[in-house]
Amino acid sequence: MTTSLAILLALAPALAVLCYTDCKLRRLPNAITIPLAAAALVWRLGYGGVELALLGLGGGLVCFLFLLIPVLMKGVGGGDLKMFFAVGCAIGLKRVAGFLLCTSIAGVILAIVMICIGLADTRRLKHYANCVFNPKYDRKAGRESLPPASDERVRVPYGVAISLGTVFTLVIETLLVRGGAQ
Repeated sequence: MTTSLAILLALAPALAVLCYTDCKLRRLPNAITIPLAAAALVWRLGYGGVELALLGLGGGLVCFLFLLIPVLMKGVGGGDLKMFFAVGCAIGLKRVAGFLLCTSIAGVILAIVMICIGLADTRRLKHYANCVFNPKYDRKAGRESLPPASDERVRVPYGVAISLGTVFTLVIETLLVRGGAQ
């Protein structure tokens, strides 16, 4: 069994629970994300020593920084940030680039599917696009016409995209038989 497959099997129960809670409640509980990060780092320390633990911490920090600006802009929630950090700790620094790519693709596909089946509202997306690309756009009027942030149709459960990105990254690596502990 490759290390990638072992990581995937270890993460699968937590990812499944996080997907469920994100879809049902639009929350990613600290009671799962924080222990997941800690367990990943402890496993890395026990499995490969300080070097492997530092590579896990590095992966977590890169993932954290990747989502920090979207969190500050209120584009994603703090639970997504903590889940991203936890998965980054588990997969390690050497897998982060593939994970970020797979998760980004999964997030775009998830958002498109939700829009197509009527589970997501596009007004916020149109507002942000106008703010960035249309200098004549009335931002104040646009902001006032947005649905409330508490509206479920405004929020996409990115925990699902993070989980799918994790699975895709580790399955692709397993199929390529890259293995390796980092």
